[in-house]
Formats: sequence, C-alpha cells, structure tokens
Amino acid sequence: MRARHQDNRRAWNEGAASYTAGLEEAIAFIRSGRSSLHPIERANLGDLRPWCDVAIHLQCASGRDTLSLWNEGAARVVGVDISDVHIANARRLAEAVAAPATWYCCDVLDTPHELNGTADLVYTGRGALCWLHDLDGWAAVIYRLLKPGGIVHVFDGHPAAWLFDAEAETLVASGADYFSHAEWNQGWPTTYIGDLGRPVVELARKHERLWPLAAVFMALRRAGLTVELFGEYPEDFWDSFPRLRPELRGRIPMTFAMLARRPT
Repeated sequence: MRARHQDNRRAWNEGAASYTAGLEEAIAFIRSGRSSLHPIERANLGDLRPWCDVAIHLQCASGRDTLSLWNEGAARVVGVDISDVHIANARRLAEAVAAPATWYCCDVLDTPHELNGTADLVYTGRGALCWLHDLDGWAAVIYRLLKPGGIVHVFDGHPAAWLFDAEAETLVASGADYFSHAEWNQGWPTTYIGDLGRPVVELARKHERLWPLAAVFMALRRAGLTVELFGEYPEDFWDSFPRLRPELRGRIPMTFAMLARRPT
C-alpha cells in the first residue's frame, strides 16, 4: 500500500505540472471570490461562515478547492497532499491572495497529529478516493482530525460508473469487478491532463482502485463516525463519458456524497 502511494506521489508530481501552468488563472479565480465547489457540495454544506473555523482538505492538489472553502466562509483552511509540486503550487496560490492557509506535503495517512481535534470540517474532494489504498487508515485520520461534533464531507465519482466503458456511445459493460477492481497505468487521459511531452512508458506508474459504496460507509462507521447523509446523483463533476448519447445520460449514478459526524 505504501509503495503504491509513493508511486502515485511520483505520478502526481509529473501531472501537477499542468496545474502549475494554470496557476495565474487559479489566482485570479480565488481573488475574485469565486468557488469551485460543486452545487451538490454547496447544498450539503450550506454557508460555512457561521460554523466553520477550520477546514482541512485531504488530497488538496494545488489548493484551488481548498481556497474555495475559504471563499465559501471557512475562517482558516489546511491542505494536505502527497505531491510536492501540488503543495508548492498551493503555497504560491495562498500567498498571492493572502489566504489564511497552511499546507502539509505528506501521505494523507501521515497527516500530522498536531492537527488532531482542530477541524470543524474535513473535506475530501472530487476524484480523491480512487488514489487511496487503505480506506480504514483514511477514515481513522478523519476521526482524529475532527473536533467533537465536526463533520467530514465526501463527494466523489460513483463506483458504479467504473462498470461501463467510458469511451462508448452506449452503456457498454467495461468488465470491471465492482468488489475488487484495481489497476495501474501510465500517462494521463486527454480529457484531463493529457500529453506531458514525454513517452508514456517513461512516466511514473499510478495506482487506482474502485471502492464500493459499502466500503466507504463502513470505513467511516468503523472509525467511530456517524453517517448522517448519503446521496447518489446523475450529475458528474467532469465529462467522464464524453461520447455517451444524451438520451442515456442520467440513467446511471455518476457521483455520490456522504456526510458523517464525530460524536460529541
């Protein structure tokens, strides 16, 4: 598991170059007071100003979503990511907009214990869970970070979407095993990061896995958290099925959300 996470660190250090190229646009976006939170996230969390002093974003990438939490009303934000390049970008972004933000470059499982019991909100964003290979360890970190009464919000791709061919025009089975699918690959899709100017075979391996909804739910529960909200939605957060016929969109769940609380 640790070796896979370190492979992912190397792969994200390569892929984060595309985020570096877009840093000036990200600075303008945050400086203008805008937010990249999905409407579903915003509906579930509401206005952060009355209740969120500290928001901790696990797997924060280059900080755009983290600082969107600040624009949404969190008084202070903390970002944790395994990629050195992402964290360097996040620091540059926060400095440019004078945001009250702190950043840690580490495996999410090694999130510093100095943060224990400090978070009103632990946030984990879109496309995060597939990079993790220890869900119980992840949930245990969330529990220790939260204040009593604090909440974690997860909004991510629905695992059922893995069961269909993302390049097909119709809903064609991909052959993935819902209960145990895991894969490694090199390179990035053109719909996301794309060509990095090097042969794909020279790029770092990256490891992803499908986590069934029950695995996410039970990891949070085993950690001692109480799940208060669970939703499944046809809306996506990126065009993961670019060729799918319009009349077929909305027939399968594309995203899900869970909100869980540390008991008081």
